[in-house]
Amino acid sequence: MNSSPLTALCPAVVADTWSPVGPRPCLRPKTHPGSGLTLSFTLPGDARSAFVGRTAIAAALEAHGLAGFVWPATQAVAELAAVGARMSPGRELYVSLRHRDEAIRLLVWDQHPRHVEPDVAALCEVRRRRALWLLAAVVEDWGGEWGTCDAAQPQVGVKGWAVLPR
Repeated sequence: MNSSPLTALCPAVVADTWSPVGPRPCLRPKTHPGSGLTLSFTLPGDARSAFVGRTAIAAALEAHGLAGFVWPATQAVAELAAVGARMSPGRELYVSLRHRDEAIRLLVWDQHPRHVEPDVAALCEVRRRRALWLLAAVVEDWGGEWGTCDAAQPQVGVKGWAVLPR
């Protein structure tokens, strides 16, 4: 038996599934009718998290037969995660993906605290929206909606979201 570090420990993993970054995640779609995709995970508040979020979202959508949503959803999560990491560096980001009613609903919640001074809060919001210009273009092109809102009390932070219809 080959004992290289790239050899899979699981006997169900076939040798030809190896890629430079390792085997693809094994995600099984739900089999009962009417069930939607539901995925939630956290990411570190780091610029590299945009890539990790894209990879996880793409794998989940493909596993659930929703490959048509991969491009806009991965663009959306990358933009929301990158901006969230810049707004609250070093703090975790929460990512949620849902498929319901023939639409993808994506949410990225960062832990950026609310500013007490109104002028600073307004400037901060303007900067966040400007940084999300690519998200706005992708979602508009797809016929969807996006936005940001403060997290509900007692939670702290900002939730960025996008809805992408079929």
